[in-house]
Amino acid sequence: MLTQVKVGPNVITVNLGHVFMVSDLDGSIRASADQGLFASDVRFLSHYRYRINGRPWRLLTSAPTTHTSARFRFTNRALQSATGAIPRHVIGFTVERAVFEDCVREDLVLTNYSEAPASLTLELEVGIDFADVFEVRRHHMRFHRLIEAQWEERRQHLRAEYAHDGYRAAFTYHFTHGDTPARREGYALLFDLTLPAGGRWQARAEMSPEMNGGTFPAFPEGGRTSPGQREAQMQLWREASMRTATSDDTLTYTLRQSAEDLFSLLLDDTQPPGTPAVLAAGVPWFVALFGRDSLIAGLQTLMLNRSFALGALAQLAKYQAIASDDFRDADPGKIAHELRAGELARLGLIPHTPYYGSADATILYPILLHEAYQWTGDRGLLTTYLPVAGRCLKWIDAYGDMDGDGFQEYKTRSPRGIKHQGWKDSGDGVVYDDGRPVEPPVALCELQGYVYDAKLRMAALYEAAGDGDRPGTLREEADRLRGRFNDAFWMSGKGTYAFGLDARKHQIASVVSNAGHCLWSGIAPPSRADKVAARLMEPDMWSGWGIRTLSADHPAFNPFAYQRGAVWPHDNALIALGCRRYGQTRAVARIARGILDAAAAFQSYRLPELLAGLTRDRIDFPTEYLGVNIPQAWAAASAFSLVQVLLGLQPDAPRGRLYVAPALPPWLRTIEIENLRVGTAHVALRCWREGDRCRWEVSQLTGSLEVVPAEEWAPLPASD
Repeated sequence: MLTQVKVGPNVITVNLGHVFMVSDLDGSIRASADQGLFASDVRFLSHYRYRINGRPWRLLTSAPTTHTSARFRFTNRALQSATGAIPRHVIGFTVERAVFEDCVREDLVLTNYSEAPASLTLELEVGIDFADVFEVRRHHMRFHRLIEAQWEERRQHLRAEYAHDGYRAAFTYHFTHGDTPARREGYALLFDLTLPAGGRWQARAEMSPEMNGGTFPAFPEGGRTSPGQREAQMQLWREASMRTATSDDTLTYTLRQSAEDLFSLLLDDTQPPGTPAVLAAGVPWFVALFGRDSLIAGLQTLMLNRSFALGALAQLAKYQAIASDDFRDADPGKIAHELRAGELARLGLIPHTPYYGSADATILYPILLHEAYQWTGDRGLLTTYLPVAGRCLKWIDAYGDMDGDGFQEYKTRSPRGIKHQGWKDSGDGVVYDDGRPVEPPVALCELQGYVYDAKLRMAALYEAAGDGDRPGTLREEADRLRGRFNDAFWMSGKGTYAFGLDARKHQIASVVSNAGHCLWSGIAPPSRADKVAARLMEPDMWSGWGIRTLSADHPAFNPFAYQRGAVWPHDNALIALGCRRYGQTRAVARIARGILDAAAAFQSYRLPELLAGLTRDRIDFPTEYLGVNIPQAWAAASAFSLVQVLLGLQPDAPRGRLYVAPALPPWLRTIEIENLRVGTAHVALRCWREGDRCRWEVSQLTGSLEVVPAEEWAPLPASD
């Protein structure tokens, strides 16, 4: 008998733009459990609980109904009241929770299903702490906050205010409607009522955060967006995006959920499809602009909808550094890592205004610009963003190479800076092969590959822009870097690239997934690429759900560690892109199947930020990482990268072409895609397996586009 297991988070999250609320499955909030109602990096509601006659309700069921709403259903335990006993399970209590641009609304409904009246007290415990999101994550409060709270019974609202050194925040819990009035007692708001037999009672509460004197964010033009209007807006995004149907239900459902997750992460969901749109990196901890995350998610989703790439290019250009600033790890031309707006940032206690402690975001920007140009053919992108990317190149050479040896290194200058600044940016994520931590400066292997790729792509962009001098120079620099890199980073005894070089230019000889990014960038020669792909698929790296971040044979391996053994979908998707580049289609198929099997076991086929690196067995299911972000932009976007790899899609919109080279594995008989945008054209494709061969056809084409078969996947079409 086959048993299907569904794994999911033990919290309920609703989110819209910069406002989100994370609670237990019973709707309650515990300050010690990284929960709360947050807006603009501040936790406003830190404790929340429903009670009846001083006792907890019994949860029947709960679930999110959309990304902005959730429903909770409860019943009572056996109770005593002033009018007598209330048998168990005769009172129904339903909470409908919905997040809006400026508040969270709850509709509370009580129903008496007994044949006798029931006297009861409904209690809502409300705790407010105005903690910064960084304090919540670290479980450490920087200072004690003096909060003034006042209950106005006539207006039926509880208002709390806090001020510190020019920073002000407020929170209002307001009953806009109630069949009976509430009263306050300590931390609780209480309704004393008698429900007749078959009777029903209801109230509506709105929880409104405010910062510096105004609601955040302010109402969009035209006022608060209704649930119906939000759904209509989401439908516009669905219709404007690529749609996919496949013979593999897991892939079909994962793509559908991943698209919904990406739409839910829009920081401004009033933006119409087709315009630049910025994604939050993830909920709950990364509801903000992140450089690396935005750029990678933009790369992964160009086939789905170009808006996310265009939004990343536009927004990050606005924050490109123009001067050096040690506190923020900034230098001219550098792309921001993270932008925050909470109290600690506003008071200058953390450098995230924005913070620039990322070694790869500046390199990834030119890569995304080139890829966006390949998909859109829009020369306006070159006019607007080529100068930004040019400044990125200057940063790469002048500041990214800290000691002038031709490699990219990082080391924070900020007392509040991030120690490790590659995509593995946890403090313990970079380790020697004996398990010792590595101290910066560090030259990670993938950074060198990114620079190689960026310079080749920038050469192509300058060529397209008519700049005759730079392309040749950049290609020569890329070629020299490739030679130096392969001399310094290759570990012949291990058949892969070193994690990086340490401060003494010694190899960090750990076997890690980062080496797979060197396939994506193309810096590896084919003979070594084949060895790297094979090494990544060995049992110590391959968990069964995907490639681990660190070998299971490593002394520092921990399947539950953030970046020392866990499996990350986006990491695997980039490695799959690299494997396809070198014709490693079996590795691609295996990675795709592992990630999809994990998705099938998660609730709603939703890919989490990461999962534990435990070895899969015959009857196993994936283990969710504690404190994971769900939804998360580059995890959701990974599903579309896998489709691009399996179909071998490579756009060349400037020349009006789309290259197709499908490599469908045996478990995937067909893929059909509709509304794929390349340049100004819209194309629908059908790909299928026929015996051991893959075939494809154009089923619909609107606009001027030549769809071209390709024997091999060509990430960089040759210049004319």
